[in-house]
Amino acid sequence: MENMKRILSYARRAIDDYEMIKEGDKIAIGVSAGKDSLTLLAAMAELRRFYPRSFSLCAITVDMGFAGVDFSPIADMCRELDVEYHVVKTEISKVIFDVRKEKNPCSLCAKMRRGALYGYARDIGCNTVALGHHFDDVVETFMLNLFYEGRLGCFQPVTYLSNTGITLIRPMIYMPEKDVRYFASKNSLPVVKSPCPADGNTQREEMKQLLHSLEKQNKGLRYRIFGALQRGEIDGFREFGRMEAMKNYDCEE
Repeated sequence: MENMKRILSYARRAIDDYEMIKEGDKIAIGVSAGKDSLTLLAAMAELRRFYPRSFSLCAITVDMGFAGVDFSPIADMCRELDVEYHVVKTEISKVIFDVRKEKNPCSLCAKMRRGALYGYARDIGCNTVALGHHFDDVVETFMLNLFYEGRLGCFQPVTYLSNTGITLIRPMIYMPEKDVRYFASKNSLPVVKSPCPADGNTQREEMKQLLHSLEKQNKGLRYRIFGALQRGEIDGFREFGRMEAMKNYDCEE
């Protein structure tokens, strides 16, 4: 796949820095069918070939129950990568939009999807779940917590969930979204457009646009925020020196 070396360099460094993979891990990739999770799937399948600690992979998609969504292209990609694929059927969309009629559905939706993903991963013998959160997600989440909740915090690179016995890892935290977008486009990854009514109309999208605007006048802003987060050891982040991405970053989208 084109540009795989660059994608792997980001993922390998994060995995090594935060000791995300241990010998014999069975890792489930949470595949939402968006560009981020599909890039993670491709990277982890390639990394499996040569990483010094052996691990096995499967991919899990939580089907939220929206009508007309076809995951067969994802299944085809998994067959090509020799990755076991599972689709978990749910009625999350019905619960959120038809029954509860949530005005701000994202938080509840995320909790329900994570619950379905973690439970199924545990049931099929996985001890680790990998999620496709990238560098920009880290910065946006930190800023969302600051702006809307008045607290300093972010998701952790590695999190152990004692109630399920699952360890969450996020191998793409060093990877800028623009690299993910380029990789997905150049390799024609089978991205399935989200049918969610709230897609593109969220606080996260507002924060993304705000940061994009601020970056135009303050080149490197997101990298400085990420560096501050590491130096402050917020929610499990530690500083490992300057990321490779910071040496030659290009903030133009």
